[in-house]
Amino acid sequence: MIKQRIIGIDPGLTKTGIGIIDIIGNSLSFVFCDTIYSSPTLPMAERLCYFHKSLLQIIQLYEPNCASIEETFVNKNPTSSLKLGHARGALILTLGICGIKVYEYSATSVKKTIVGVGRAEKQQIQAMIKILLPKANFKNEDEADALAIAICHHHNKTNW
Repeated sequence: MIKQRIIGIDPGLTKTGIGIIDIIGNSLSFVFCDTIYSSPTLPMAERLCYFHKSLLQIIQLYEPNCASIEETFVNKNPTSSLKLGHARGALILTLGICGIKVYEYSATSVKKTIVGVGRAEKQQIQAMIKILLPKANFKNEDEADALAIAICHHHNKTNW
């Protein structure tokens, strides 16, 4: 059977959730999750470099076949959206440098895939992740969201 290893990324400039799952046939299994933290006191270039180096280490250790990342949503503060775009750009560039194909999903499509409702609450996402990946040991909502993004990609196989 073909095995896929998907890395899901919930990007953020202060904290980025990482979740990795394996797909064997139609079975999901938990591999890894973590959060990459960046200090708001550091200059932007140093923060982006830190995300790059941290993600690179994870990729080298777990060797994912493909990646899924949450799209940027435009919020009321355009500066915040722009900064989030910087973080996403650094993460996507790292994946590209490693030759990993990247798929992007909106928060609404991730929620709809995992819970069945596009406006699901964070607690609902976390509850479903515990059902779908009973061995997942996520520590926060960012890691649960990253695992949800990876699962979303699996359920949207038409994009493979």
